[in-house]
This record gives sequence, C-alpha cells and structure tokens, in this order.
Amino acid sequence: CNYWFHVRHLNSDSGKMSKSKGEFLTVSLLEKNGYDPMAYRLFCLQSHYRRNLVFSWENLDNAAVAYEKLVAKIATLKNEGEVDEAVFNQLKERFVGALNGDLNTSLAVTAVYDVLKAKTGDATKLAALADFDQVLSLNLLEAAENLRKKQAEEEAANADPEIDALVAARTEAKKAKNFAEADRIRDELKARGIEIIDTPQGAKWRKV
Repeated sequence: CNYWFHVRHLNSDSGKMSKSKGEFLTVSLLEKNGYDPMAYRLFCLQSHYRRNLVFSWENLDNAAVAYEKLVAKIATLKNEGEVDEAVFNQLKERFVGALNGDLNTSLAVTAVYDVLKAKTGDATKLAALADFDQVLSLNLLEAAENLRKKQAEEEAANADPEIDALVAARTEAKKAKNFAEADRIRDELKARGIEIIDTPQGAKWRKV
C-alpha cells in the first residue's frame, strides 16, 4: 500500500454511525436486505472522501436504482468494431483528471456516464468502461453480461411463435408507414394481455 489516509465519517440521520450505538453496516446485512453490495459501493463513490456521507435506506435505494440503470445501459452495448484510440484517450483523460483532482470519485462516476453519451462506437465505450472499472470496481461489464444472459433466458422461457409473428408484423407495418395496421396489432395483443416495448434493439413483448 503506497497511500493511506483517513476519510470522513459515515453518518445516519441521527449522527455518526458506531458499533457502540449498535448502528453500523455490514455487507452481509446489505445482502440480507436484498441489496447488491455494488450499489452501496456506487453510493459511496458518489461522495468525496473529505465529506461526511449520510446513509439512509432511501439514499441506498436511489443508488441501487442508479446502478441497475447503469448496468442495463451497458448491457445494450455490443462489442463490435474497432476501438477508436483517440476517443478512448480523450475519455480516459477526463476520468484520470477527476481522480487527480484530490481523488474526486464523484466526478469519476460522472466520467462513466460521459462514456455512455459519447459519440463513438460500442467497442470504444466498452474498452473505456473496462479500464475505468479497474479503479471503481463496480463490476460493470460482468453485471451487464449477467443481465444479458438473464434476459435471454427469460425470452426463451416466454417464447411464443404466434406472438413473435404478430410483433414482427407490427414492425413491418410501421416500416411501411401503415400505422393503422400497426395500431390494430398492438391493440389485439393488448387485449390478450401482451404489452409491446419498443427498444433500440427492436420491439420486445411481455405478459402483463
């Protein structure tokens, strides 16, 4: 360990957390309550180490939602094409600059979102995220891959050729600008308890 330093306290609404007051967190407690420890890590990273951090289950819920959305967004990226080294270096420069600014992890997390918004290919984005996560340790790419596998398994379990054909027909109707037919198919599926969700990867469906 080359560097060692104090950070500010983790507080609750009533003040500093401490063992003596029987008020402290453990990873096992978080998992027992259904939280991914990575959500708690993100919660901590969103604050500067020189500032007191106020913990509440509501704040952790917000971090958990943010983490799930972040992973879901990464799961849509496809590892195709070549890495644009120039863009990669620009993205990394922002990330390293944040860390060089007195270890500003809050800005470093913002740099992660900047990657997702960058006008570049998915391969470059994934390379940058993998590089950044060596520092952040948020398990982003593995969590995204696990989500993709889960979604694929759910789609396979819910496969219905008839409904798939109707969804495909609706897509073709929309492409042909036959919106009346597209709406008719949507309404037919809705009446059967099927909701269509339009995504960048195409139309999906689920039972409601």
